[in-house]
Amino acid sequence: MIDVSSPWRKYYDPEIPTPFDPEVMAIHELLNRSARKAPQSKAIVFQNWSATYAEFDRLTGVMAANLRKNGLEAGSRVAVLLPNLPQTLITYFAILKAGGVVVMMNPLYMEKELSDQVTDSSAEFLVTLDLLWPKVTGLRGRTHFRKIIVTSIADALGFPLRQLYKLKAWKQGMGKDVPRDDPTILSWPEILKGHDVYSHVVSDPGNALAMLQYTGGTTGVPKGVMLSHANLTANVQQSLAMLPKLRNSRHTLLAVLPFFHIFGLTVCMNFAVGLGATIIPFPRLVVADLLKAIQKYKPTIFPAVPAIFVAMIQHKNLGQYRLSSIDYCISGSAPLPVEIMQKFQKLTGAEIIEGYGLTEASPVTHLNPLDGKHKPGSIGIPVPGTEAAIVDMEGGAVPVPTGKLGELVVQGPQVMQGYWNRADETASTIRNGWLYTGDIATMDEDGFCFIVDRKKDLIITGGYNVYPRDVDEVLYEHPKVKEAVAVGIPHPTRGEIVKAFVVPKDGDVIEQSEIIEFCSKRLAKYKVPRRVEFRGELPKTLVGKVLRRALRQEELEKMEQQGTKRVKN
Repeated sequence: MIDVSSPWRKYYDPEIPTPFDPEVMAIHELLNRSARKAPQSKAIVFQNWSATYAEFDRLTGVMAANLRKNGLEAGSRVAVLLPNLPQTLITYFAILKAGGVVVMMNPLYMEKELSDQVTDSSAEFLVTLDLLWPKVTGLRGRTHFRKIIVTSIADALGFPLRQLYKLKAWKQGMGKDVPRDDPTILSWPEILKGHDVYSHVVSDPGNALAMLQYTGGTTGVPKGVMLSHANLTANVQQSLAMLPKLRNSRHTLLAVLPFFHIFGLTVCMNFAVGLGATIIPFPRLVVADLLKAIQKYKPTIFPAVPAIFVAMIQHKNLGQYRLSSIDYCISGSAPLPVEIMQKFQKLTGAEIIEGYGLTEASPVTHLNPLDGKHKPGSIGIPVPGTEAAIVDMEGGAVPVPTGKLGELVVQGPQVMQGYWNRADETASTIRNGWLYTGDIATMDEDGFCFIVDRKKDLIITGGYNVYPRDVDEVLYEHPKVKEAVAVGIPHPTRGEIVKAFVVPKDGDVIEQSEIIEFCSKRLAKYKVPRRVEFRGELPKTLVGKVLRRALRQEELEKMEQQGTKRVKN
């Protein structure tokens, strides 16, 4: 048993009840309540199409009824292969109202990756976009869907843009390969036909599976995380409780984070609907378009990841746009460099709420208080109803002293049921009710946590431990550096050495010696990169998390090839 003193509770807002006991309910109840509370408030705005909360609620009920008529039963898994569109929001809540289990999939995945997830989840239904049909064709040969619902960008547009898009699509042959006479394929208008509505009664939200959310695969083979209705709704309630000021006014939220990722799904869909906010789906990240959208729609809440903040700050035409509508930024998925946070706050005047989460916890476990103490560089304190501790990295059972490094473990109502069909991995990740995050962190005397790195990213060079984030922070201080990341690569005598991958700012030229000298003045000698490689971009996940593992794997493959060449020569 891990003892927790919970020093962070004194920093909670007075409105947060202690102990915090979230209401156990189904996810679609969030939509029902917002529709009852403000039926005529705008729920979704996309281009020249919009829907009020009353309309949003009705559309999801109609789609749920038609899904049931087409054979969906309680517990049926439904794969969703869509970018950020109004259809994605409607589909998500419709599946849950129908009693199904949502399986969100990344539209950029290749056929095999998609096939693995569909097969693993045993998904019986698929909702997708006509532009993605070439990928679906391959999937149909590997899997068996009872029904496939196909939508188009045109379905998310109003007159006259809908007609103009259809004409453009016809001229360019977009979506022409979708079979029109196959009874297993339904169009978006068909799945929204009629007036009957349906809403499944979830009798046990604590155990009823709502989602199989596949992990991003940054630490290995993606696994299906089993999240219940209660897991997800508890996380919304925890976040709302932690940010009470947000409930005092109407908000518009720009949904640039992908809905198929747990961060985007929770913050840009569940949290936004629970708040009754207007959601602006943003399907494709182009920084110039993002800046235009902020000026046009004037969002008050802007959830993003560090890579997006960096790209916006460094955009050449940034001065042409007004971003002052943004009141709150929610940053997560990766540590936000302090320098970037300060620049963005100065630029917008917004409050940046840095937090932390992981798919296995729905995902939010920590947030910085809005009005109370805020510590730059910290992920904040556990959200209400969550306990956290830093334990030794070897056995994982003994809490380490304040300020010492260890593994972050958490427990709370948002923690997953387990991994789908992976009992052994569930047992190694959840032990005695605690979720072992795999992140190295410290906790100060106030209970604020600071993520240092992933356990698997730790670099050991000459017997010394190097935490890559320490090096990253210094690299970002260099005036010519746009993006940077430190990685450990094998070395014959030191075990590993630090290698920096650097993306220079546009128009700037940097020498390797310049980076090494810069770091030498700011880091202990063993932390200084021995090698520097300059690139045009860094490999990232869809939410902007740099794939250190991919860079390290590239290095290992290069070394293996060089070794093979030497043997042949």
